[in-house]
Amino acid sequence: MKYISTRGHADRKRFCDILLEGLAPDGGLYLPVEYPQISDAKLTELRNVLANQGYAALAFEILSLYIDDIPADDLRALCAKTYTKEVFGTDAIVPVRTLEGNLLIEALSNGPTLAFKDMAMQLLGNLFEYELTRRGEELNILGATSGDTGSAAEYAMRGKKGVRVFMTSPHGRMSPFQQAQMFSLQDENIHNIAIEGVFDDCQDIVKAVSNDHAFKAKYKIGTVNSINWARLLAQVVYYFAGYLQATTRNEEKVSFTVPSGNFGNICAGHVARQMGLPIAQLVVATNENDVLDEFFRTGVYQVRGSANTYETSSPSMDISKASNFERFIFDLVGRDGAATRVLFEAGVAEQGGFKLSPLMVEEAASKYGFVSGKSTHADRLATIKDCYERLGQMIDTHTADGVKVAREHLRAEPMLVLETALPIKFAATIEEALGRQPERPAKFDGIEYLPKRVVVMPSDVEQVKAYIQQHCD
Repeated sequence: MKYISTRGHADRKRFCDILLEGLAPDGGLYLPVEYPQISDAKLTELRNVLANQGYAALAFEILSLYIDDIPADDLRALCAKTYTKEVFGTDAIVPVRTLEGNLLIEALSNGPTLAFKDMAMQLLGNLFEYELTRRGEELNILGATSGDTGSAAEYAMRGKKGVRVFMTSPHGRMSPFQQAQMFSLQDENIHNIAIEGVFDDCQDIVKAVSNDHAFKAKYKIGTVNSINWARLLAQVVYYFAGYLQATTRNEEKVSFTVPSGNFGNICAGHVARQMGLPIAQLVVATNENDVLDEFFRTGVYQVRGSANTYETSSPSMDISKASNFERFIFDLVGRDGAATRVLFEAGVAEQGGFKLSPLMVEEAASKYGFVSGKSTHADRLATIKDCYERLGQMIDTHTADGVKVAREHLRAEPMLVLETALPIKFAATIEEALGRQPERPAKFDGIEYLPKRVVVMPSDVEQVKAYIQQHCD
């Protein structure tokens, strides 16, 4: 299996090379040359694997279609080490439950940091350690987080051999619980950098450093954001797991609604659908930062600056520049690297966005299944209240955005909303909606009062690079 850049770079690379690399040399994102296809017979086999051997075995089957430069026994062992009841709380790993009628919730937030990012990050930590040990190398991970990626990455990488983490986050814009999860870690290989700005500023810093090829090579810079293909690939697995739990026959279709800011989570659903998983619709649910909803309605992708990126009660989606969106656009324009490069260099980078034709907007829905919707603070309060008081289920703010939008797109097939976090991560809004605090796992009691290890910096690429140098030289 070889991987190509969305911007047309000539290189064809193997999985373990792009695992450690992040962005392609031309600033594009990696995708496989082609998506492996799942036949009806293979889907039946996967159904049996999940039922009889569990999630780790399913993960191996999916990942092995894309990874041929790690021996099969080693890859199987990495999956088995990652997806355990001890780490994720249940044998099912991602259990599916009914909310009401044909509206279901797939629980992705039972990992160490109570957010769906653990599903991929725990595997990524083990893959990094495996490959770095095999090569006798070290890696300095530079990341950006709006809340959940950072804690998931740090909990996955803490204490790992040969790995340092430099995680940027928007200063003061995460929930107190999210900040405490990250900043309370005292491990020497974990560095928290709070940037005076919004998430998009953090993301721009990561991309700028990644595009400084000399610095990237000298300091062995890698990424854990969903621009890293390995992370997105790990997320493809739970679309298969959700589908197989929600159906009994391969003829059945399901739809997925995904709370989305950076387009990574739902991009994994796009990959699963391109592989042949019977997905009817992929529903993008945004909050007040509705850049993606605007695109799927109008064809206009217009990035917004810091001043116009709203601070909301679903803060992990307070994003106005969706990194993974480029992967979908690459497929939408017929995998034309030159066309994709023009859209994201001349369009996004220079003009702040682009507009596609009505025909392409229609194709995004008809050929690729994408539809969208928006949720506001009032919507999520009402949805949290309804789900708890009428249905007896407490959901977090981002999942509430998903449920609100999913209800607008319900059809005959089951609709699975991807749960993105547990309510405790956004306790203030839960209390506003319900007049009570959400349950807190005992291991997180008093986490907000622990000593914090974090530095605050302006939104300046050179200062971040100097900090990395200081802690690596």
